[in-house]
Amino acid sequence: MSSILELEPHPEYPEAYMVCRRTGVHFYKLAKERDYEDSYFQEEYKNQYKKTYYEDEPQLRNLAKARLEMMSAFQDPKGKTLFEIGSAAGFFLSEAEKKGYKVKGLELSSTEAEYSKNKLGLDVVSGSFLDDSIFPKETFDAVCAFFVIEHFPNAELVLERINKLLKPGGLLFLGLPSLNGPSFQTNPEEWFLTHPSDHFWDYSPDSLKKMLKMYGLVTVYRKPMSYHPNRDKGWKGKYLTHRLFVRFANLSCYADTFHSIAIKKI
Repeated sequence: MSSILELEPHPEYPEAYMVCRRTGVHFYKLAKERDYEDSYFQEEYKNQYKKTYYEDEPQLRNLAKARLEMMSAFQDPKGKTLFEIGSAAGFFLSEAEKKGYKVKGLELSSTEAEYSKNKLGLDVVSGSFLDDSIFPKETFDAVCAFFVIEHFPNAELVLERINKLLKPGGLLFLGLPSLNGPSFQTNPEEWFLTHPSDHFWDYSPDSLKKMLKMYGLVTVYRKPMSYHPNRDKGWKGKYLTHRLFVRFANLSCYADTFHSIAIKKI
């Protein structure tokens, strides 16, 4: 099967990026696959947030509730099915279940999957999303993945598999790092210094929208996850008040991380 992407060297950063002329999606040439040992998730999380994933449970459940509220504008959860790719310890699935979803999850870490099953009573399988032996046979009303799809070398294969999981009219809810934010747009040196070595793909809200459209998915919602005017080294960080910065960010989805909801065409 031929690729839908047409990659060419990035005009400014050819040593680091190939960019798709059709969508604007960026492929990070320096990325390397890594073994995700069972400790990976906990160590990475603690390094970034100075506490373990489990210690952060109250905040993570609040984030899950906020995400479910975003989804509720497009789907009534009562009796609907939801699948999460990279479900970690299961806090999002647990909150989704409380809202009325029938939930299932897939998590690479066997420790996290066991916690989900034994402590929270969730239907979670441990393994890779690319493993056919554990790939779900059924389809779902909603598929969610937060900071997951950028880790796969083959973006097209991943989106094909996600599309197979979605019922017509179903929701795809993603959380991703963004190229359309203060870090990459105004401080690229810092962006490349801190770029995760295992992120193969970088998206902006617009490039993700174009990419998803090729799979019959229509983007209906996108919003910054947080606001960091202090990271903006350009005029927006210098001259805009926090309130104006937030307004601008919401209008243009200008942020280092963003949420996106798309609906599969019927």
